[in-house]
Amino acid sequence: MSGGESAPVRARVRGIYATALTRLLLDAGHEVVQASEPIRDRFDAEFEDGHHEVTAATTDDRRGVGVHGDPDAVGAVANLLSAVGVDTFAWADPAPPGAVFDARVTETKGSGAVCSLGDSEGFLPFRETDERIEAGDAVRVQVRDPEPPWSDRRASLTTGVRADGGLATLVRGRDDVTVNTRDDAAGRELVGMTDFLSVDAPEGWGIEWSHAATRADMDALGAALERAAGRAEAMDDALADADGAPEPLRRLAAPGAGRWVWFGRESRFALDERRREVETTMPGHHRTKASCEAASAGVDFVEAMCSPSGEFPFGVVTRQFGPVEGDRVGIGHGKPDGRAFQLGRGEVVEWDADGTLSVERTLSGGGVYDGLGTPRESGDTALTKFREGRWWYPTVYRNAGGDLKGTYVNVCTPVECFPDEVRYVDLHVDVIKHPDGTVERVDDDELDEAVERGTVSEALAEKARSVASSLENALS
Repeated sequence: MSGGESAPVRARVRGIYATALTRLLLDAGHEVVQASEPIRDRFDAEFEDGHHEVTAATTDDRRGVGVHGDPDAVGAVANLLSAVGVDTFAWADPAPPGAVFDARVTETKGSGAVCSLGDSEGFLPFRETDERIEAGDAVRVQVRDPEPPWSDRRASLTTGVRADGGLATLVRGRDDVTVNTRDDAAGRELVGMTDFLSVDAPEGWGIEWSHAATRADMDALGAALERAAGRAEAMDDALADADGAPEPLRRLAAPGAGRWVWFGRESRFALDERRREVETTMPGHHRTKASCEAASAGVDFVEAMCSPSGEFPFGVVTRQFGPVEGDRVGIGHGKPDGRAFQLGRGEVVEWDADGTLSVERTLSGGGVYDGLGTPRESGDTALTKFREGRWWYPTVYRNAGGDLKGTYVNVCTPVECFPDEVRYVDLHVDVIKHPDGTVERVDDDELDEAVERGTVSEALAEKARSVASSLENALS
């Protein structure tokens, strides 16, 4: 049965084939959810953040994709992808993620144990179990990360048990609610919303929401939790029937299914054609991307530069080379006399293609903040917002409780955001906004002295004074 004849499924797509596969899935009448930002930008379509029934993710070696999820949905998507080209192959996954086995330890290595699962093997790191394991032992394991049949690596195993429902995963042996997100405020809100859902986790299972769940509506959250709860209950039944010591070799539970799809050269060029319907695509796009990480980044860079705007393409450059959200960067503070040092390193907590980065640092205690006069205490945070090419940048200081300690605006040469460091030369004069709202301009005398020494030209000094005046007026 072709993908067009099957019932519509809700698919989550990730990796280098995502644009082409999204085009294929949409054309076949399926729905793509939790789309990445590039996919949302490329398609004239609405992408929901609701639950998914199947995931199609590029394998680590880029040779193909793993299709995992509900059995019917896996079959529909795998059948669709199998028809991409004459040199496409597909194989069933004997150990899909979430499957629970009574396995036999065949050998131990320095960091873990090789386990026979019957038709395949897995690797159980010693850190994933409290028991001492030796060759010949029987051990009950769950597949955490599967591996394709052509890989020389084994599926990763754990002795913990989880039930994945897409946006929600239930964890056996816990009773709490957690959210896998860096957005603490959104995470706290989601934890509170969980109490209002009409679905409860089975007894003995804790709830772990994904980051995507922070953007989903109540109906989607309820559906995801219901799916996870159904899987958890089925797993409880299967494990209850197998109560007692593990008995190798047997598969106890398989809440989902999996297929591995391998693309050959003709298939990759066929995927190029589907991608070209949506976005600028160079000849051999997927063939080149499949070779290595550097080549993949090069393809993205070349295609993004095909239609230059005449301005510096900050978004294109930083998407390929950094920094982007989640990276860590230093703040390279240069001085007009040639000295330079780092003000510290922080995490990029916000990134925008218009050239904006927000970098957050957690500070140690001791002393006071220059100009502000407020004490520097352990746990304080500094949120600095840089914009490529701007002649100034602000830093907002807060204590561990979130109370404002003041804002310090540095006047500097135009900011440059490099992959490992934001760089500029400080021009001495600065503008400060105290917690009570008072605005103060400082260090004009240091700028005047720099002009006299010849380390700052009069023209550059005049630009710095002009910027400081504009900031002073804007903050007052």
